[in-house]
Amino acid sequence: MRKRLLAAVLAASTVLLSACGSGSAKDAKSGADHLARIRDAGKITIGLEGDWQPFSYHNDKDQLVGYDVEVSKNIAQKLGVKADIVEGPWDGLFAGMDSGRYDIVVNGVDVTPDREKKYDFSDPYAYDHTVLIVKKGNTDIKTFDDLNGRTTANSIGSTYQELGEKYGATVKGVDTLVETLQMVKNGQVDATINASTSFGDYMKSNPDDPLIVADTSKDATSYAIPMVKGSDNTTLRTEINKAIKEMRDDGTLKDLSVKYFGSDLTNK
Repeated sequence: MRKRLLAAVLAASTVLLSACGSGSAKDAKSGADHLARIRDAGKITIGLEGDWQPFSYHNDKDQLVGYDVEVSKNIAQKLGVKADIVEGPWDGLFAGMDSGRYDIVVNGVDVTPDREKKYDFSDPYAYDHTVLIVKKGNTDIKTFDDLNGRTTANSIGSTYQELGEKYGATVKGVDTLVETLQMVKNGQVDATINASTSFGDYMKSNPDDPLIVADTSKDATSYAIPMVKGSDNTTLRTEINKAIKEMRDDGTLKDLSVKYFGSDLTNK
């Protein structure tokens, strides 16, 4: 009985969350789409991790900063609204967007065929490469193919987890980049897969850590902004793409990339 009651409560909560994200009945009758509702509210709620440096993290003053944070604020400004940035774990960001808690997610999200089936994406606003990281002195893992039968650590539901499994590794789920690298250093796993930018930024602060890049992907990863698929987001997607183009044309994206990554990653 208690299980049934709990299920009913959770179901009701989901309905309420969905209603909040999709607007009121009045909005639906008036034909207001997602962008119109965002502008009516005066804010766009953006989900990101907040602990994935240099994309989003807290500086020594505990201020939320990073490439994605500044991109988010610039997009919001161009939409004419406030950026309401909400931090959350990676494995809950898409669910939060599905339920209406977030309007969009700006978190260095890789564009993949599977994700494109469920979400509409903006134009890319940065490009990166994927790297395979091992402990210094490891001579058994030199390429991604060597992961077969090994263990890796990565965020649950990330493309890095999927990539590890694709190459035959057993993936242990963790929450942050720092945790994955700690597990590699401590010998708890054989390797980890992550963004070249994130690992490079980590090594700037931890140059003595016994970690090296064993292999790098040949193809560039496109980072773009996902939103729930459908006509409700057509105008929002158009305006976000317009904002990204303006930021690219006036040099804002390049300047932010150099500021946080040390180089211009805004073009392939």
